Amino acid sequence: MVSAMVGRGTALGAALFALLAVPAQAGTAAAAGLPAPDDAGLQAVLHTALSQGAPGAMVRVDDNGTIHRLSEGVADRATGRAITTTDRFRVGSVTKSFSAVVLLQLVDEGKLDLDASVNTYLPGLLPDSRITVRQVMSHRSGLYDYTNDMFAQTVPGFESVRNKVFSFQDLVTLSLKHAVTNAPGAAYSYSNTNFVVAGMLIEKLTGHSVATEYQNRIFTPLNLTDTFYVHPDTAIPGTHANGYLTPDEAGGALVDSTEQTVSWAQSAGAVISSTQDLDTFFSALMSGQLMSAAQLAQMQQWTTVNSTQGYGLGLRRRDLSCGISVYGHTGTVQGYYTYAFASKDGKRSVTALANTSNNVDVLNTMARTLESAFCGKSTTAKLRSATSSATTVERYEDIAPGITRD
Repeated sequence: MVSAMVGRGTALGAALFALLAVPAQAGTAAAAGLPAPDDAGLQAVLHTALSQGAPGAMVRVDDNGTIHRLSEGVADRATGRAITTTDRFRVGSVTKSFSAVVLLQLVDEGKLDLDASVNTYLPGLLPDSRITVRQVMSHRSGLYDYTNDMFAQTVPGFESVRNKVFSFQDLVTLSLKHAVTNAPGAAYSYSNTNFVVAGMLIEKLTGHSVATEYQNRIFTPLNLTDTFYVHPDTAIPGTHANGYLTPDEAGGALVDSTEQTVSWAQSAGAVISSTQDLDTFFSALMSGQLMSAAQLAQMQQWTTVNSTQGYGLGLRRRDLSCGISVYGHTGTVQGYYTYAFASKDGKRSVTALANTSNNVDVLNTMARTLESAFCGKSTTAKLRSATSSATTVERYEDIAPGITRD
């Protein structure tokens, strides 16, 4: 196994830079058919994210036995501790992929029909019995995203819910104060409400909490020792990166948003993990270890999001500039941006994290880790010389997706 670590952090005002290489074991090779990851390109992405306001950023690539670990900046602005790829963090909407895996396992067990009405399992929950489980999992239900109201003002919205504990029903009720955004199945419209409903389905069909189902079905079987669902507790267990929320007002001081219940998200966004565990999870998912081949195929029935993205069942597809498609999920929770994706066969996986949010520049910059990780040096060089329009990806986050970030 090759382990390459590049880290540049600031600790009590001193810059730290380290490079570590361990000789490869015989037989180690890059994932078949993919260019080698571009470590220099990855480091450049992290450096750019820091210049745009992220206190720290990191990326881990697991490549068929070869591991690349790179980090830059700080995990904790108060102490100056350098961020590392072993730090735990809040994964935000990457949680949706965990929830989808549980539901698809329930399909395999004959306990759930993707094309049945949600109201079949949760009688009277939704006002339109035409809304199916499949439409909820693919963001085609039309259910309004309550986080658009909750976080219309970023910092005040966060502070108002930081320590609140909601029930699933509370969150659905907030959504249903609004009309649906489209008829069931008519259009893709990303909404956290959908995966709140997913959590309700998990609990109703299993008789257990989502925490128990995640643990028994995913965390324990895959030995994900850095992965937790602690809701409604507010702390991240163990060594972790603090999260820093960017205010809406230009030049405003970053807000330490590390401790919160994440009760406003729950099964839509409350998982805590690490780069290693997320790489392990998506590699296992894409290589068929977590469900039948039939359900993995269902997960990859794509609804078009835009010219380079599709959404399946709790799974995103991103089409990179080199013609390679990757599969995983993005995640935003206050103070954290996550990109976690794997190749089609699961042999290469990457997780990138910046410990800030509400910063569209950082959001777009961190997306470029996928290009460097999967497309290699030649593509990275082309992107560096391209116009900004060629690399801009997002103007929306996974929370309050109706709010444009400029």
